[in-house]
Amino acid sequence: MNIAVVGLSHKTATVEVREKLSIPEDRMEAAIAQLMSYPNIEEAAILSTCNRLELYVVTSEAEGGIREIMQFLAEFSQLPLQFLRRYLFILLRQDAVTHLMRVASGLDSLVLGEGQILAQVKNTHRLAQQHNGAGRILNQLFKQALSAGKRVRTETEIGTGAVSISSAAVELAQIKLQNLSDKHTTIIGAGKMSRLLVKHLISKGAQKIAIVNRSRDRAAAMLKEFEASEAQFDIRPLDQMLDCVAISDLVFTSTASTEVILSRKNLEAIAVNHTGLTLVDISVPRNISSDVNELPNTRAYNVDDLQAVVAENQESRRQMAMQAEILLEGCVAEFDMWWRSLETVPTISKLRQKMEIIREQEMEKALSRLGNDFADKHQDVIESMTRGIINKILHDPMVQLRAQQDIETRRRAMQMLQVLFDLDSPSSQLKEG
Repeated sequence: MNIAVVGLSHKTATVEVREKLSIPEDRMEAAIAQLMSYPNIEEAAILSTCNRLELYVVTSEAEGGIREIMQFLAEFSQLPLQFLRRYLFILLRQDAVTHLMRVASGLDSLVLGEGQILAQVKNTHRLAQQHNGAGRILNQLFKQALSAGKRVRTETEIGTGAVSISSAAVELAQIKLQNLSDKHTTIIGAGKMSRLLVKHLISKGAQKIAIVNRSRDRAAAMLKEFEASEAQFDIRPLDQMLDCVAISDLVFTSTASTEVILSRKNLEAIAVNHTGLTLVDISVPRNISSDVNELPNTRAYNVDDLQAVVAENQESRRQMAMQAEILLEGCVAEFDMWWRSLETVPTISKLRQKMEIIREQEMEKALSRLGNDFADKHQDVIESMTRGIINKILHDPMVQLRAQQDIETRRRAMQMLQVLFDLDSPSSQLKEG
């Protein structure tokens, strides 16, 4: 068995490529099912965010498993494998484990230390469990990665003041427009990212904010926490989106739509007479087509344009990141110890099975000598006592075997147990002697 991760991120691929491989939640079940149908893939989980698509798998044969993942990605994206290869990274075993822990800790994010990724990793684990992709190994890996992510945020200061994608987007808007207090702002979407946009816009002095969303109730619920602010809010239905854009100076898009919702075609009439329209798209797949930049009085930005803004905030947290990396080394070693201990499971199971057979046979002999008058409660006492003796005898060998980190030493110990207790012979079915 091997753990592998194959994927791409903001470090290896542009948003144009990332959006082609983005897997929305409503297609996750089918995607996991397809991965699990391949002969070399035993477990599978998919992390899909605006900045990355990563497939975590447990493979029975590493080379074959990687080949099957590549096949899946090419089929899913409808892109030639030769095109995809230049953007993908492949990590195996300990490198894959380290990578997930760094991702969960925010160390691999566009925004160093950002907090939203931890919830996204948690959701990835939930979906893998829900759709029968996560088994014993991935469950343990994601459990420890989530624990590592929480520890990094509580034991280091990497998350302190860390900008998010949303705050970087607002920062970019302020750089381009200078003063946001006199601007009409529209946010299309009412999810978590949109809530953060509202929060950061208010902190920058924005006064007039419209929310365009399919569900009015969801938009109203999102705005509840901002009731005490001085900003004026307006909620519009989706069919009034273009009317709302037409009277806005600044528009953010943050929806789960897999289609473009603002294009050159539907903005053309608005742009001609507009005094200046700034569009910031933080969705992947993109909600705004790149050709809108060809329109007059219009300028559009996407998540890849946030790099410069983010870079200014990164340097102050690099020292904190080094502390986090040291902490993660221990977390990776802890998982590695658990992983190595799996090799001991068959030997320990055989040993426990043999001890249990001996115990049951000796109990049967003893009880037959004591006769029918021996009370049931006394039988329960002896049953409990003999089980306790077996557990105590096996405890130290099991602990030492699992804890042995040197592979060869551990394997020699397992071989010795198999020889001493004759664990590989059919004598598991012991007879009275």
